[in-house]
Amino acid sequence: MSAAPSRAVVAPKAPALIGPNAVLQTAWAMERRIGPAAAREVLDVAGVYPLPSGDAMIAEAEALRLHHALAALHPEAADEIAVAAAEGTADYIIAHRIPALAARALRWLPAPLAARLLMKAIARHAWTFIGAGRFTVTGPWHFTIDRGDAGDACAPPPTLFLWYAQVFARLYATLVRRGSGCTGSAPDPRHPHRWHYRIAPITAGAARGRAVPRAPAAIRQSPAPMSAAHRRPGSSAPPANRAAS
Repeated sequence: MSAAPSRAVVAPKAPALIGPNAVLQTAWAMERRIGPAAAREVLDVAGVYPLPSGDAMIAEAEALRLHHALAALHPEAADEIAVAAAEGTADYIIAHRIPALAARALRWLPAPLAARLLMKAIARHAWTFIGAGRFTVTGPWHFTIDRGDAGDACAPPPTLFLWYAQVFARLYATLVRRGSGCTGSAPDPRHPHRWHYRIAPITAGAARGRAVPRAPAAIRQSPAPMSAAHRRPGSSAPPANRAAS
């Protein structure tokens, strides 16, 4: 009697992981812009609780759900919050993920060379913020982010692509060329989730110096903001104040 043919077992694909600041910085930005109670409501709708501790990578799906919930509940504030969250994320990267000597070297080098080195470093670590998306460098001042094959449950809202742009704008303005901005668009209607970005100065005299970086002590990471934490069902307590950082 012949043995039954074996059947290949395909392991489920592991969820894409990204850095926790994608959620933490958004929570802090929501607190400042719409208040602790409204921030907690957005987190509840997104199913992002408890907030990450900041000590480990998180599932990218949490950040995507947070962007969707924010855009649905507070469309008038979503762009401003995304920008603030991106700036906080970039400040954290500069203060805690880029060696101080490397940061000083980038600020000292001519902008074209600093841009080339910074973009190369970003490309090596792109998975920490792009998750299941695809990051392609097209030059020291240009890059593409494509989420067309990322398997997102829902199409990402525009605030996600704005967040990407502002992280780069802050990094470049601080480390490469003061006044740098980053703009992106999806010019091909056949690929609405493939965004092309360009980094360029937005102020006069931008090439003459770098922006002054924030002090590391001013960059919050952990503990997560208490006022945006999840409350137990049935609690009538008022929102707690932000935890000291």
